[in-house]
Amino acid sequence: MLLAQLLRRLIIQGELTVIDAAGRPHRLGDPETGPAVTIRLHDRALHRRLLLNPRLAVGEAYMDGTLTVENGSVYDFLDLYGRNTGTGSLNALDRWWTRARLTWRRFQQANPLHRARDNVAHHYDLSPALYDLFLDRNRQYSCAYFLSPSDSLDQAQENKLRHIAAKLCLDRPGLSVLDIGCGWGGMSLHLAKTAGAEVTGITLSTEQHDYATATAAVRGLAQQTDFRLCDYREHQGRYDRIVSVGMFEHVGTPNYRTFFDKLYDLLADDGVALLHTISHMDGPYPTNPWLQKYIFPGGYSPALSEILPAIEAAGLWVTDVEVLRLHYAETLRHWRERFLAKWNEAAQLYDERFCRMWEFYLAACEMTFRHQGHMVAQIQLAKSPDAVPLTRDYVGAWEHAREPALELKHPAQQR
Repeated sequence: MLLAQLLRRLIIQGELTVIDAAGRPHRLGDPETGPAVTIRLHDRALHRRLLLNPRLAVGEAYMDGTLTVENGSVYDFLDLYGRNTGTGSLNALDRWWTRARLTWRRFQQANPLHRARDNVAHHYDLSPALYDLFLDRNRQYSCAYFLSPSDSLDQAQENKLRHIAAKLCLDRPGLSVLDIGCGWGGMSLHLAKTAGAEVTGITLSTEQHDYATATAAVRGLAQQTDFRLCDYREHQGRYDRIVSVGMFEHVGTPNYRTFFDKLYDLLADDGVALLHTISHMDGPYPTNPWLQKYIFPGGYSPALSEILPAIEAAGLWVTDVEVLRLHYAETLRHWRERFLAKWNEAAQLYDERFCRMWEFYLAACEMTFRHQGHMVAQIQLAKSPDAVPLTRDYVGAWEHAREPALELKHPAQQR
């Protein structure tokens, strides 16, 4: 089995047993050096597909049930793979695919308005009940901030809201804030509640817009918040503060200069902005083809070397950069464990194949943050070098002075 021969060179830590479609086991590695995992291939054609395009074929095979894990879980399998390959490639053909995807990404991520709306709807307009199965009570769908390994998911997400609010320098009530890619409204409502801000949130997701609007009314924040179905490129106005959390991954590399030029136009001369985005630690790297096809069409995690030139060209100051390394790995671990505990409810919403797809998505993403160079960057921006204090003491002072963030619940849960 050619695939097994190639894997034999890669599996150094732990043991991977591959049972091929004819029932023959191929043991790779040494169980004395790490965890042992067994996978079974149920389709002879899968041998070739895994060899030719493994980053797409593994996920599809697990979804379809033609690849099963018999000793351990799919996370154990992906974790073993990640431990042994890191940011490297499986073989020469995989390296070719990687280079080709980097070349094609400008075409794949052109992201005109109609495509941006379609891409958002593909993921974010799924059943709201699905997200309630695994997200925290504030429905935060981005990296949490763990002050302690013992923090619950809810606590870590509240930590994140406070941490970002602190960096926005909300030094007086009534400041106007624009939340680009506001999701289900958690950040917008937090800023309105804890800082007295007047917040406009924009999203391309109908489900998110309706949820955020309804929740603002239930929480008595409708007068301070305004949620709109709008692309950032179409929005007009001027704001004291701008925040964008987990949206930049959907902008597309050809539009980075457009994004920061627009941010410059929307930001007041003495304003402060905060961009929170997934990034990559060792330079540009293409989106996994399975993730792009099934989960986030048009999505891309940029390197800082791709973001910073666009910021500089727009004439903005980078006043602070913080890199969160394993925080997203821990966030995804919580999401994965919560989803697995609610598997039956998810299967009732969709089906078993969807559940395997979602499990693979959460497990694979967690592995990329643990072993494959993914991270989160928080980049603070301003037009003026004196828009923020000279030292970072104000961040901790804000966080310590504020109570835990607003518990945002679905309107139906308030009855």
